[in-house]
Amino acid sequence: MSTSLAWDERYGAGTDLFGAAPNDYLRAQAWRLPATGTALALGDGEGRNGAFLAAHGLETLALDWSSVAIARARGRHPRLRAETADLTRFPFPDSAFDVVAWIYLHLPPEDRALVAAGACRALRPGGLLVLECFAPAQEGRRSGGPREAALLWTRTAADACFGGLDLLECTEGTVRLDEGPKHQGPAEVLRGVWRRA
Repeated sequence: MSTSLAWDERYGAGTDLFGAAPNDYLRAQAWRLPATGTALALGDGEGRNGAFLAAHGLETLALDWSSVAIARARGRHPRLRAETADLTRFPFPDSAFDVVAWIYLHLPPEDRALVAAGACRALRPGGLLVLECFAPAQEGRRSGGPREAALLWTRTAADACFGGLDLLECTEGTVRLDEGPKHQGPAEVLRGVWRRA
């Protein structure tokens, strides 16, 4: 499994490894996002998705366990606060966020369940969780993603993690990534949006 030190080294090798622009799917959900409120961007690296949410008008907290990436995230937008955090130990506040962005955050199943429970708890009633992650069909592709099959997302895993939320949409299929040098080319992903009742 990756470590924070490994990610620090990876981010230390270059900037905008996953691009400076926000994830396409998150950007496509802008019509669903509230004009004001709060947002949480999980595993946000250098802050590209957090900066997008902040520019949309949301007071945003971006979390990542790489201190190198978080140092770059700081200052991307006045409404963006960026902190280094191990998400398995992060004290998710109850009903604190209107939006949670879970973009390309891949965790072992036990950690995924723990973080998902915290993320769901942190949503306010009516709050949205937006997810895009690599699916099992990504194995062997060179467009990014973890090498461990257990870290990939299935619809079953999403249902288990977010079953307490209302499903708005969930799809699995091929997309073309153009997100910095580490996410390039055809990729197999799971995408979804859930709402807390």
